[in-house]
Amino acid sequence: MEHNILVVGGNGLVGKTIIRILKSRNPQVNIFIGGRKGGTGNHLKIDVTDPGTFQVILEKEINLVILSVNDKEDNILRFAIENKIDYLDITKPTPDLVKAYAIAKNRDVRSRIVFSSGWMGGIVNGLVKTLAGNTGDIQEVKLFVYYSVKDLAGESSAHFMAENVAKPFIRYENNRQVPIKHFLDSEDFDFSFGIGKREAYNFDVPDLYILNQIEKIPDVSVKMTYNSKFITWLLGAFQKVRIFNILSLKERRMIFGSSGNGDQSVFEIIIKTKSGNEKLSLQSTKGQAELTALSAVLHTEELLKNSHENNTYFSHQLHQPYSLLEKLKAYESINIKTSR
Repeated sequence: MEHNILVVGGNGLVGKTIIRILKSRNPQVNIFIGGRKGGTGNHLKIDVTDPGTFQVILEKEINLVILSVNDKEDNILRFAIENKIDYLDITKPTPDLVKAYAIAKNRDVRSRIVFSSGWMGGIVNGLVKTLAGNTGDIQEVKLFVYYSVKDLAGESSAHFMAENVAKPFIRYENNRQVPIKHFLDSEDFDFSFGIGKREAYNFDVPDLYILNQIEKIPDVSVKMTYNSKFITWLLGAFQKVRIFNILSLKERRMIFGSSGNGDQSVFEIIIKTKSGNEKLSLQSTKGQAELTALSAVLHTEELLKNSHENNTYFSHQLHQPYSLLEKLKAYESINIKTSR
């Protein structure tokens, strides 16, 4: 069977990286690039705000749409469901993910609809499952994120932080929803890979929702630190004195919109069970865009196997946990270690 894959947002940083990795690993796949400007050949004009531009998806007989650009109104999702096209979304912040998941769950889905908007392309939730034989045994998950302003970064994460930094979000304590804000409630954490001890602050990622509401883990929290201790402290101070509340959206985007030439990306997962704690530490030496794109490609490769029935999935549900772990370990720029 011929596979025609469309990457909407394929001209962006993560989209381009997805295409590069996907081509190198699956040269037999036909890849189309969707963007507002369009072009010739495999470059298609796709504007997520204008469903009138989607007809070309049918004309090109696209089997799978990978969404790497923010689609606030879920137009691509609705189109994929209506036309029985496989769909993989790596872009949604938590509120948008919850809304899109509800849309899919209330429709007659006759393709594979996959939400992969967790941290670094949705791999955290799969890796959690490698640390415990049964997620029912897990009492608590803590995710610690190291974020470098020197890393290459796309616009979407910066825009999300700018739009939501002054708004409360939810973490879960004993299955209770606890409203919190970014950059408060610091916790000291000793990061691996030579980073060392840092203060880490509240941070909203969709894994909070997925691990509690889907995987039924009662306690879930996420905290983040920047590569600069001063920046981390400053953002905490801004939140404490409510400076973010009085800044304009443009000013907040300037604060969070920096992007460097590349740096490592690190996250660490700690799970607590009755038998003790387990930790998994992951380093992407080529940064977050590379890791997010690789995750999207690994999910795509699972869909290409055609072994999954038509349904709505979170991306970690496509994989056997240890298979996902081994595929990540095999990638040249990723280092993983586990400990108790």
